Amino acid sequence: MSRLGERRTPRKARRHRQGPAISDGTAVSGGAVEIERLSHDGRGVARDAAGKTLFVSDALPGERVAVAVHASRKRYDEAHVRERLTTAAARVAPACAVYGRCGGCDLQHLAVTAQREHKREVLADQLRRQGVAAPEPIELLAGAPLGYRRRARLGVRRDHAGEVHLGFRARGSHHLVDVDDCPVLMPELASLIAPLRALLPTLAAPRHVGHLELVAGETERVVVVRQLREQAEDARRWAAWGETHGVAVAWLVGREQPGWRWLGKPGTLRYTLKGGARDVTLDFAPGDFLQVNADVNRQLVQRALAWLAPTGGERVHDLFAGIGNFSLPLATRVGEVTALEGSAAMVQRLRDNALANGLTNVTARTHDLGIAPDWRDVPDIVVLDPPREGAEAACDALASSAVPRVLYVACDPATLARDAARLVHGGYRLRRAAVADMFTQTAHLESMLLFERAG
Repeated sequence: MSRLGERRTPRKARRHRQGPAISDGTAVSGGAVEIERLSHDGRGVARDAAGKTLFVSDALPGERVAVAVHASRKRYDEAHVRERLTTAAARVAPACAVYGRCGGCDLQHLAVTAQREHKREVLADQLRRQGVAAPEPIELLAGAPLGYRRRARLGVRRDHAGEVHLGFRARGSHHLVDVDDCPVLMPELASLIAPLRALLPTLAAPRHVGHLELVAGETERVVVVRQLREQAEDARRWAAWGETHGVAVAWLVGREQPGWRWLGKPGTLRYTLKGGARDVTLDFAPGDFLQVNADVNRQLVQRALAWLAPTGGERVHDLFAGIGNFSLPLATRVGEVTALEGSAAMVQRLRDNALANGLTNVTARTHDLGIAPDWRDVPDIVVLDPPREGAEAACDALASSAVPRVLYVACDPATLARDAARLVHGGYRLRRAAVADMFTQTAHLESMLLFERAG
């Protein structure tokens, strides 16, 4: 949904995880139904004549639609719209010509204000399911609905006829949907698609290109070429293309343990964050974790600092610290920051960023974040910004600790709610909540919660 262009689990594999489908996949008429609400993943929810739950793609609350069921299971069916009998007021025309086929976006048919209200409801509902009451109001951090994405991956494929395809993965499939433009990409990245499409057929071995990653810093653009096998002639062509278009080209070569190098002039990727006692600038490299929405990420960091309101002497532990997205702005306003990260490369990047910003109160080290740190030497604040799997071990340890405040930033509301329940059962109170619309036009949402230990 939100992971634009990334390879998804095939439809068949997903069905196996969810339990066997009763039908053989052949669509059958399910009659006309009323859409009651949206599911967490953005599909319409209805009930058939027998009362069985239906998840209907591309259907909105308030619409009456004739459906065809394409997958039937014991507790629910999955369906698509055969005919739209009434249209919801919140329905809008998608901005993208390949919307519905491309797997990058799944909510372009819903007005942006309604998308954002839905995401607030999803966060509140996921917390409620775990017995945690969301504070009112759930704050919203949002930016431009289009042209915001500063990183994306494009697949490359050469078919049996020799034609080279460039695009994003189709919804629920490994197939590519050819694209000439992408309205959610920053314009300076979207403008590279046509020149890339023109270059690929001229390469000596386009079949050796696995994918292309487009990345924008504040002043430079980078194209990362995932090259499966060394090809000297194509390396020269990529270097010349980069020089012509003012783009730095990173060459990532090899199948098992690829290594990368710059072709031609090295690129400089960086971004600036405000909200601390002074601005900080973070350098990053191709492959480092990066929030794809620069504007919303800045708002997220600023809101975190406003919520925490440090007074200058606090000791902070930042887990899943990455290249220092929260560590360095915090370091300008607290006594000391200990940053823990699983990737040794990003730990080194964080150290370099702290040094470049003159921050001597930051200690960064590699740590297996599946294992909670020892918090007997109690910090004043713990910041968590984990991947989709959440921070279960850390929250279990925090629940029995004396750490006064926990700031939890999450990209999956279900694992966030699971971990929030652990903290609440351990004596924390949920004080503040926000939804960060990092991926507008998709059902994906970023969230941030602030917990304080009772008393």
